[in-house]
Amino acid sequence: MRVTEKGQVTIPKEIRDRLKIGPGSEVDFIADDKGARLVVVARGPVESEEDFETWLKSRSGTFDTGGMTTDEFMEWLRGPRDDLGPR
Repeated sequence: MRVTEKGQVTIPKEIRDRLKIGPGSEVDFIADDKGARLVVVARGPVESEEDFETWLKSRSGTFDTGGMTTDEFMEWLRGPRDDLGPR
């Protein structure tokens, strides 16, 4: 790979995938007698369905509707529906 004027290199996709390196990951270069080694210091956030499910569960029960039912809240949020007759 070629080094840019700023000293940047692109890590090949196969290596990024194998080491789970993504946006936000931190890496370091360690110099030794054989050259330099790439070391993953911290992996970036991984977006997966499991992560979303964990986040969603952490939000469960955190919204207070002030005792409104779902229908009452939706009417408050959207306004009254004009396609329904009076209740």
